[in-house]
Amino acid sequence: MFGSAIVITVITDKINATSLGELRAAKPANGDVSLIGVPTDIGAGTLGARMGPEALRVAGVAQAIAQFGLDVKDCGNLAGPANPWQLAVNGFRHLPEVVQWNQLVHEAVYAELAAGRLPIMLGGDHSLAIGSISAVARRCREQGKKLRVLWFDAHADFNTATLTPSGNIHGMPVACLLGHGPQELIDIGVPGPALRPKELRQIGIRSVDAGEKRLVHDMGIEVFDMRYIDEMGMRHGMELALALVDANTHLHVSLDVDFLDPADAPGVGTTVRGGPTYREAQLCMEMIADTGRLASLDVVELNPALDVRNQTAELAVDLIESLFGKSTLMRKSGA
Repeated sequence: MFGSAIVITVITDKINATSLGELRAAKPANGDVSLIGVPTDIGAGTLGARMGPEALRVAGVAQAIAQFGLDVKDCGNLAGPANPWQLAVNGFRHLPEVVQWNQLVHEAVYAELAAGRLPIMLGGDHSLAIGSISAVARRCREQGKKLRVLWFDAHADFNTATLTPSGNIHGMPVACLLGHGPQELIDIGVPGPALRPKELRQIGIRSVDAGEKRLVHDMGIEVFDMRYIDEMGMRHGMELALALVDANTHLHVSLDVDFLDPADAPGVGTTVRGGPTYREAQLCMEMIADTGRLASLDVVELNPALDVRNQTAELAVDLIESLFGKSTLMRKSGA
């Protein structure tokens, strides 16, 4: 299923003993990190996201995390079915293959969680979050933990077969996780919806179909869209998104790189102008790091075929560094 595992324990010479201690103090909920590559664009409408895991590795994702004194294991890539690139059947493109990939993701992520590690899924398209988040939800139920999912995206991803003519399942993962979709995807891992609406917060949304908007409102999902962020500020939105996260909360981040403005992140297949600035995105990651509760992560929809000199992958790695404690704030903790 996987390629050979690589364990990386890199500490850069630039970090002195004092700063290393500060970085270690910012460790997430689980200290050991596992990278899981998922090289497929099976749910997308544009080819290329299958190359995302390697682009992130080239950008130094493992070394970037290891510099914080964390044990990083690269589990290699999952091996699943090829993308047949066919038209939709009964409203869904490549449904059997999407199910297979998500089953593989579910088992891989669950295994790392059960081993007490923090899994990072390197996608691949966003349909794969069905597998990763269903694994997280399964583990939370076993441990009696609360779950909070932060969904950073330009899109609500709440399409259904009746709402979208394309049938691309990367536009449907939130719907499937909440029980609106094909039963094969709803029942990944364990029967029934993986998420409840109150466990989800969506941030940066700015492209939503009318039918999606009705469903999101009906489900009562908390959404901090770009209009909200423009009016109230990213800090305020993130404070609300992280409210009530405590020591018994598993915090999962699902980061679609099209969350970012395409001026900064051109390497995605579904760009939408008007996204967060570089600093707003960094603030999101820094505030998550401040909680110390990060326990799992998806990085998805990176498409190197559309990128410029791997700049989007490098930006994604930069944001991941901030999730693990890098901060531009120079004041002392608690000051």
